[in-house]
Amino acid sequence: MPRIYIHPLPVRIWHWINALGFVALILTGIQIRYADRLGLVSFRNAVHLHNWIGFVLVANFFIWFLFYVFSDKIRVYHPELSPMKHFRGSLRQLQYYGYGIFRGDPNPHHVSAYHKFNPLQSTTYQIIMLLVVPLQFFTGLMLWDLERFSAAVEFFGGVRVVDTVHVLCFIFFVGFIFIHPYLSSLARPPSAHFKAMLTGYEEVEEEPGQGDAGRIDTPP
Repeated sequence: MPRIYIHPLPVRIWHWINALGFVALILTGIQIRYADRLGLVSFRNAVHLHNWIGFVLVANFFIWFLFYVFSDKIRVYHPELSPMKHFRGSLRQLQYYGYGIFRGDPNPHHVSAYHKFNPLQSTTYQIIMLLVVPLQFFTGLMLWDLERFSAAVEFFGGVRVVDTVHVLCFIFFVGFIFIHPYLSSLARPPSAHFKAMLTGYEEVEEEPGQGDAGRIDTPP
């Protein structure tokens, strides 16, 4: 099948550090929340691990952010589409996920180096990376040192409010950890997205009449 180089090495490194880090944060967070029921590690060690992994992921986030801002890859998240085209593309993608995929219909989105996300993915990932992730980090930072950030904690309604927001983000990411691999397996072949995040190359369905013209074996 034709292959397209869509994941540069920095993106792949960021992705796997982020994935492993969030899994570790979820596990240590559960240990902290249910210290009286779980005994995987001590409460003190769980807190230390949670904090240090959090700082690593904050640094990793800024690496991701700077890479996309200061390179032409920013177009991956902001395709040159009008709002109406983006809306129509989102509807077509919803129809595909809703019933088209079960009938064997082709995916309306065709992957390319600068258009690897369909409209739904583009919107979803922007919300996650520019809103939910920073919110998780910000609330976690305030909970890390309540005395130092006491003014900010009080401004946002107190410890209970900050902790509730942090836990709600935690619940969201727990769901995302399960949903993300499932959606990734909907590719044809199902392993295409997983292989791509390891090698950088993604196998894509060959369009009728495309032949060998669509094969791209080298990084752009």
